[in-house]
Amino acid sequence: MINNLFWLVPVSAVLALSFAFFFFRQIMKEDEGTELMKKIAQHVRNGAMAYLKQQYKVVGLFFLILTGVFCILAYWFHLQNPWVPFAFLTGGFFSALAGFFGMKTATYASARTANAARNSLSHALRVAFRSGAVMGLVVVGLGLLDISAWFYALNFVYPAAEDTHNLMIITTTMLTFGMGASAQALFARVGGGIFTKAADVGADLVGKVEAGIPEDDPRNPATIADNVGDNVGDVAGMGADLYESYCGSILATAAIGAAAYIDNTTVQFKAVLTPMLIAAVGIILSILGIYLVRTKENATQRDLLKSLSRGVNTSSVLIVFASFGILKLLGIDNWLGILGAIVTGLLVGIVIGKATEYFTSAEYRPTRRIAESSDTGAATVIISGLGTGMISTFVPVIAVVVGIMLAYLAGAGGDMANMKMGLYGIGIAAVGMLSTLGITLATDAYGPIADNAGGNAEMSGLGPEVRKRTDALDSLGNTTAATGKGFAIGSAALTALALLASYIEELKIGIVRLLQTASSYMFPNGLEITDKSQLLNIDINEFMSYFQVHLMNPIVLVGIFIGAMMAFLFCGLTMNAVGRAAGKMVAEVRRQFKEIPGILEGKAEPEYARCVAISTKGAQLEMILPSTLAIIVPVLVGLIFGVPGAIGLLVGGLGAGFVLAVFMANSGGAWDNAKKYIESGKMGGKGSDAHKAAVIGDTVGDPFKDTSGPSLNILIKLMSMITIVMAGVTVAFTLL
Repeated sequence: MINNLFWLVPVSAVLALSFAFFFFRQIMKEDEGTELMKKIAQHVRNGAMAYLKQQYKVVGLFFLILTGVFCILAYWFHLQNPWVPFAFLTGGFFSALAGFFGMKTATYASARTANAARNSLSHALRVAFRSGAVMGLVVVGLGLLDISAWFYALNFVYPAAEDTHNLMIITTTMLTFGMGASAQALFARVGGGIFTKAADVGADLVGKVEAGIPEDDPRNPATIADNVGDNVGDVAGMGADLYESYCGSILATAAIGAAAYIDNTTVQFKAVLTPMLIAAVGIILSILGIYLVRTKENATQRDLLKSLSRGVNTSSVLIVFASFGILKLLGIDNWLGILGAIVTGLLVGIVIGKATEYFTSAEYRPTRRIAESSDTGAATVIISGLGTGMISTFVPVIAVVVGIMLAYLAGAGGDMANMKMGLYGIGIAAVGMLSTLGITLATDAYGPIADNAGGNAEMSGLGPEVRKRTDALDSLGNTTAATGKGFAIGSAALTALALLASYIEELKIGIVRLLQTASSYMFPNGLEITDKSQLLNIDINEFMSYFQVHLMNPIVLVGIFIGAMMAFLFCGLTMNAVGRAAGKMVAEVRRQFKEIPGILEGKAEPEYARCVAISTKGAQLEMILPSTLAIIVPVLVGLIFGVPGAIGLLVGGLGAGFVLAVFMANSGGAWDNAKKYIESGKMGGKGSDAHKAAVIGDTVGDPFKDTSGPSLNILIKLMSMITIVMAGVTVAFTLL
């Protein structure tokens, strides 16, 4: 029965991909509108595809180099499993594929959403949301397909039924393709974020503030680049981001489950299979939730939010009942506690989402206070936004803290000393939070599609009623995008804890490989190990004491400081990268306004392609340093400071990165919606001094919410993944 249940995983993956294709075909049947609307959409499509083609060349070269390094470590030094290079490649490939399909759909959907808005708000919402659903279903479909394929193949090579240690080898090897997904996601997020925000900042500062023309006005040379950026950053980047979060949570939990039940093959297999089955059922319920999203004409922002929440909340409630059935059917130990961990993960996700909505939506006081502060200028808008973002970290942090403790206690059956099962509970909570990613990602990807639809409507000269509808969808999209980022950051915190536990198991496997060529292994505390079975059955607390991992060890503190610094260094590099690229964009837009007669009168067409080229070049150059540092630093810390330093690095990076990511995402979202609130007619409306001040705030917030902030959750997990993959090297070549 257990073996048969496994097939639910690949079947659900194929079902998700089938519905994604079905929704895509439905979208393509929608009318794209007038010839001008089609022309604008084609410009955006061409720019987005040209950027992705260039990005994949750079990332492809990077992946080939890393694959070569892994081949040397695996086949020459025998420090890694020989399947690691191939798993790494497939993780990166499927992550890129998820982003590509989502972005391709988005570029076809924006004009169709704008045209649907000519008929009704409900029709436009349905087109935009179903387009976002393609992204959501492609991510979960490809993720589970990759996981199930590797699990089946590795189980054939290392039969789980023959040796309980084999499942540990299988699950820790599969974590490597999580590193491939994380590396690709970081390049996609950082590169796409730099592209989109360079264009957005340039378009806003020169177009809105200096020239006084509306957002997405066709006279603005940067407007096509801005719309391209929404697709390559917020769609392709977010898709790759959540693909690696989704896969990472499942793989880390499976690895912990394999270690927790190493004494019993049958129960061990159930523990490994559980997160995969929960994710599989989550796909089915996400599809159901997608069909529940609809709204009425003349809906308010609150009505639109309720419409999206209906689909997400229904899926979340049903996953609890479905998980109950799965756990009962498997007959897993402490099934009630595991169910409690799943519920905890879902509740933490909902709390973070609601808190993000409260601090970023113009329906609530925090964002309106930022808008009101625009009366006294841009400086007070920025101060108010920074303060709001800092305060907004309170609820997500407390939610994650409470969630970690409840999930740990639930998984451990109330016994704090039962660490392995407690950590398994935390991993299951992360899986529970992401189990309905098919629909939660749809609400996120919907945002940039609605934003592009508004741009198309403005550039095509559609009536004010159409623009009013697209503005309503766009404002909602800002909130759902901020909620999605909060969701991704929250899941990153839980997943990173699960990955930290998985690191311990990978260290054991690394030492086992060393024992194949050496008679013994000496721990830093002087203990000598000669037997594989003795090693794999060591308790986590004992194992850490052998490596002297405790707060009185200065090496652990050194790692914590470096990890915390990495979060700020990474943000500083990406913020400055946006600033430099945006400076070039501002200069180009000013040049065109000055040197091309008739642009502002609408008598000459701007040189859109030059702005797209500036953003593309800037993104490709600027993404290399921060992305490379994120990979090199964990390797160097592991080599120099060993296991205590590596664990300190991960702890410091997680603590600082999580709080900083929430702060930046919420500040940016609140600034953006404060501007939208004024543009709706409040505080003097568009063109007023208050509006100009709010635009400055939004401009500062752009790289906060769309470049640095969302990239941090990938940084947290990528450092964990790299540390895990390099565990064999760490235990073999520690310098201190």
